[in-house]
Amino acid sequence: MKESVVIKDDAWRERLKLVLMLAPALLVIFLLFGGGLLLGLLQSFNYMPIIGLNNPNLDAYKSILSDSEFLLGFALTFYIAFTSTFISMILAIGIALVLRHPFRGKRFMNFLFQLNLPIPHIVGAVGILFLFAQSGFLARIAQSAHAIHQPSDFPAVIYDSWAIGIILEYIWKEVPFLGVIAIANLQSLGEDYEALAQTLGANLWQRFRHVTLPLLMPGLLPASIIVFAFCFGAFEIPYLLGSTYPSTLPVLAYRSYSNIDLNARPEAMAMSMVIALLVIALIFLYMVASRRWLRSD
Repeated sequence: MKESVVIKDDAWRERLKLVLMLAPALLVIFLLFGGGLLLGLLQSFNYMPIIGLNNPNLDAYKSILSDSEFLLGFALTFYIAFTSTFISMILAIGIALVLRHPFRGKRFMNFLFQLNLPIPHIVGAVGILFLFAQSGFLARIAQSAHAIHQPSDFPAVIYDSWAIGIILEYIWKEVPFLGVIAIANLQSLGEDYEALAQTLGANLWQRFRHVTLPLLMPGLLPASIIVFAFCFGAFEIPYLLGSTYPSTLPVLAYRSYSNIDLNARPEAMAMSMVIALLVIALIFLYMVASRRWLRSD
């Protein structure tokens, strides 16, 4: 009995020690992030005493939810985030399956695959702009090769309604991020499970579908949620490469926030709260899904 009490006391002390060690960093996070989130939430409820808004209400949310531009922006933002994440995951898994096997030049290929990990998104966006714009590098090459009559005949990849340029940039950046995680998981798992499935008569697709993919998903699922949340809430890439109408939610929120009329500020904060709420919901869904996954295993 005494030993169990001592063990509980030691566990409690270790937890307290961990909390005290993390306290400075957590305090900064709560003050900066939590304080900004609380201020934004109050403003989204039309509570801004500085301009005479003293009665909290839901008018800003009612306004944006009935606005067709907001609804189109929400659909466009979700489409960009989902498409970018889905394609990035497929490419990352495929490349990881190739790079897991030894071959000549594998180290160099790994280096090239991970080369753009430290490169900022904005640099990739500028590169996409210079390459795929109708006055860009590829358009001029196509004109020189007489594939098109003039650069403006080049297919619209930038500022288009399908957001192809934005999706290309996210894929270029996120495939290595997801691929590194997939490669690490494959290397830690080895090939014993797949070899066992092969001895039981499973073909290549069955081994991938029922063995490799389920073993990869616990590592790729949280990473893909991070990618989706980032793509959903990112501002600079849609602002630089996206069309003016419809615009993504972060761009719409920025335009409302930068409006000289402060009465537009609550709507901007309401859009920001919608983005934050979706990200929090994704984190919650991931926690629920991961717990069910672990219990099923």
